[in-house]
Amino acid sequence: MRRFLTFILLLIPLAAHSQERDSLAFERPLRERDRRADSLTLARDEHFKWTTLIAPTALLGLGFTGVWLPQWKDNINSPVREWTASWRGDHRFHADDYFQYVPAGVNLVLGFAVPHERPFRERVAVTATAWITLGILVNTLKYTVCEQRPSSDIRNSFPSGHTATAFMGAELMRREYGPWWGLGAYAVATTVAFLRVYNDRHWVNDILGGAAIGILSANVGYWMLPLERRLFRWDKPSSNHAAVVALPYYYNKNYGLSLAVVF
Repeated sequence: MRRFLTFILLLIPLAAHSQERDSLAFERPLRERDRRADSLTLARDEHFKWTTLIAPTALLGLGFTGVWLPQWKDNINSPVREWTASWRGDHRFHADDYFQYVPAGVNLVLGFAVPHERPFRERVAVTATAWITLGILVNTLKYTVCEQRPSSDIRNSFPSGHTATAFMGAELMRREYGPWWGLGAYAVATTVAFLRVYNDRHWVNDILGGAAIGILSANVGYWMLPLERRLFRWDKPSSNHAAVVALPYYYNKNYGLSLAVVF
């Protein structure tokens, strides 16, 4: 009996060790499977969806309505301008010149502190692609529509570039970090849009068009990400090299070169 008990006691740690080994072996495939499932979810999220065009199309439609429909100008643009002028007086608040960049900037760095969907290099690629798309769309419309600004004779009012930049960053934040971070970013973007009207730089329909372009540009950034992964070989497991992307830009009569180092 003693020998039998001794044999059983000796088997217990061996069985435990074997069970631990089996559970670890079972756990690894599960973790790998979870990672594959997450990547598949992200891939589906990055594919083009018609539903993502609903909000930008509606906002852009309202923006063009304000350009072409005299009743919009008489019943919305002019009264809102008079109201903001009476409230503003001689005091302008130019924080919109800086706040417009806050959502996109936070989108790039917030991932170092909170859970996020994609690595830093992919956030850089998405933001750069969105910004290029935004620059092309905004400048094309500004110098095609040629709407006069409320405070000057310059005809490049529609759409608002500041508003487009802010809403682009807000949509990037929403898609990368979830609805609560997105809500805060959209609050900043809405503040920028309001200040553009408050400072007499844009009409109401200009900020609606700018919001549409910003949201659309952010989504284009995500739609292009699978192609950029293949282009820079980020979809390869052994891809640990850095990539340098240099792109020229033109915005508000300013020329420059955008340089991004992605690693």
